[in-house]
Amino acid sequence: MSDQSEALSDLGDHIASSMPDAVRRFEVRRGDLVLYVERDSIVALCEFLKTDSTCLFETLIDLCGVDFPERGRRFEVVYHFLSMRMNQRIRIKISTDEDTPVPTLVHLHPSAEWFEREAFDMYGIRFAGHPDMRRLLTDYGFEGFPLRKDFPLTGYTEVRYDDLEKRVVHEPVALLQEYRNFDFLSPWEGMTAVMPGGEQDNLAESKEEEGA
Repeated sequence: MSDQSEALSDLGDHIASSMPDAVRRFEVRRGDLVLYVERDSIVALCEFLKTDSTCLFETLIDLCGVDFPERGRRFEVVYHFLSMRMNQRIRIKISTDEDTPVPTLVHLHPSAEWFEREAFDMYGIRFAGHPDMRRLLTDYGFEGFPLRKDFPLTGYTEVRYDDLEKRVVHEPVALLQEYRNFDFLSPWEGMTAVMPGGEQDNLAESKEEEGA
């Protein structure tokens, strides 16, 4: 074990022993300390990480969602923190489902406001106590959550700003590409493999001539 990995392991032991009800387990993986934490203990743990003299993780770098549809708690919320004074980084993972909100970190880390809104917009993960839980990146009237694994790859409507009407309009998707054919029953199978206009037969004939 390298000196860096040993130092991270010691830090993990310190955090886990100080917050035993919050930390389920930890590991040092690819040079990073990863904590697996109980969802409802995330605020208490992050407050400890921010104020403890051994940790001082005062900067929330990022917060994102991950979707595992096969799990009972299908979503992971992943937090990345930086301790500039200790020159250390840490990753925290919690799990939740579609119906159970995650406690917000906005009052502890104001930068979490837009990170949490993005996770809500892309995955539908809700954050209890958030002051402004609205969509952040999608258009007006958007339905569904684009980064979920079961979100269809092609929709039926599109949103655009109409300069003549001076308003946002909703209209059916116009597939102007001449030979595109979509199977909407399967989001994983888009365009058919059959070449239109007889090109496939011509291609086969040209290959036979080349082999002759």
